[in-house]
Amino acid sequence: MSASVHRTSPRPRAVPPPGRRQQDRSRGASPYGDPTQRALLSIQSSAGNRAATAMVQRAREATAERRSPATSNVNTTSRWARYRNRAAAGLDKLKKNFEFTDTFVKGIQVPTNAGFTQHASATADAGLKHSAAGSGAGAAGEGVLAEAFGAATSGMEARTARQNMKKHEDGAAHHGARKKFISKTSDAFVSAASSINNSLALTKEMTKVTKATGALAASEVSGVSSSVVGGVKGTRAAARTALTLRKHHALKAIEKPDRVDDADLNRLVQARNEADMALARAIAALNSLWDDENGLEGLPTAIDTALSAMDGARGAAVQFQQAEDKNTFNTAVDYAIGKQKNKMAKQAVTAVGEGAKAAGGVVTAVAATAGAAGLASNPVGWGIAAGAAGLILGVAAYKGVRAGTKRYDGARHPEKWAADGETSKKPATREDALKEALKFWKKVGNGERQAMARKIYALAAGPDIKGSDTTTAEMRESARSLLKVLKAGPESQRLSPEEWADSLDDPGRSGEWIKEIAEQLSSA
Repeated sequence: MSASVHRTSPRPRAVPPPGRRQQDRSRGASPYGDPTQRALLSIQSSAGNRAATAMVQRAREATAERRSPATSNVNTTSRWARYRNRAAAGLDKLKKNFEFTDTFVKGIQVPTNAGFTQHASATADAGLKHSAAGSGAGAAGEGVLAEAFGAATSGMEARTARQNMKKHEDGAAHHGARKKFISKTSDAFVSAASSINNSLALTKEMTKVTKATGALAASEVSGVSSSVVGGVKGTRAAARTALTLRKHHALKAIEKPDRVDDADLNRLVQARNEADMALARAIAALNSLWDDENGLEGLPTAIDTALSAMDGARGAAVQFQQAEDKNTFNTAVDYAIGKQKNKMAKQAVTAVGEGAKAAGGVVTAVAATAGAAGLASNPVGWGIAAGAAGLILGVAAYKGVRAGTKRYDGARHPEKWAADGETSKKPATREDALKEALKFWKKVGNGERQAMARKIYALAAGPDIKGSDTTTAEMRESARSLLKVLKAGPESQRLSPEEWADSLDDPGRSGEWIKEIAEQLSSA
């Protein structure tokens, strides 16, 4: 039993039955009754007004849900748009498959092949050298296809993001689309450059396979190209590392309220339960007096007791919720700091790995100019290739394992990160959960990051949002300061501070905001 239910739902017994009202009138009583009855009618009117207000609020929430982006496109999307969405989903799945294969080739086959080539050159083993060149050609050919496909899909995603930018001129949806457009456009250019680089590497390996002239020239050109592409990727990763570091420092500078320990929380829970029980007893006593023909004289006191108990139950619930809000905000800030720390480490390792690839390309060009056989024909080049591949493969393996673990948890324990009031899926068996974890092409739909985004939005949203009406002004301001540090403030969304605050208090934009916060939690 909660205070809000009794505030908005009038009890049937608080109103005189129709038979009793007619009986009173037949005795010549006034239609408004004595003072006690007039007090009861006043309470009934007040409760009816609160019930009507609650019905209007629920109607607004239902309208907002119908207008939300998550549900508004179900029936209005054109057939061509549905086909396009299906094609995009299929291409994204193929892209994930290409990325998985490409990671294996670049992280294992290429450095291993470089080692065999170096050994063949040192021992003058023509057969091994020829086989290694064939293996290198296959790896380079796979790289050409993977990067070309990546450039195409990134270009399509950038185009879609640009359309969304035009559709949403401001707000959270515009900011998310703009960031995606910039990121995917950059990915498309880098993938196109990598595809050209792999084409040059393929040409280099084919000259070795066919024993054609110009092998040294091909090695030199390929080395220069590899150094340029590796340098671009390394520079981009280093820039992202710097941006993430700056965001990490800003998050650590946020002032957090002291956490409420478990003992205090337990005391608040007990106080809330006792207040609810007191309210239940007061309402039961009020009903008992009303059923008693001789108990009307005690109704005013019983009514005052019930109203006081109702206020006490609500106050206890508010105190407990505010204590939980403090702990939630602490957890949210710590989570955001941890996400930035992990991202910073991954970007730093990627920058070192790509820098090593660029150095390997320089060694290739220098060795070819000096008359050697290129990168794979000397121990220094082979060592650089192996080190760079190991670093990049390590990052890819870390990402893959974490994503697989999240997919497993989502299938095995779907209720863990489910939204409040959301119907959880049936937990999968261990075998089915393992199968789900191995589907590397699937994204994590509803995990810890999405759950944390919902909690942050509940703290930052306005009082018109369900679940945010008891948030204190101080806590709401702290949560909005967190949004600004996460790059989800009014400047990023091209809104004035007033418009930005209004968007946080708009139920129709709740879905956009949760998506925006989830993206910014893992963004540099």
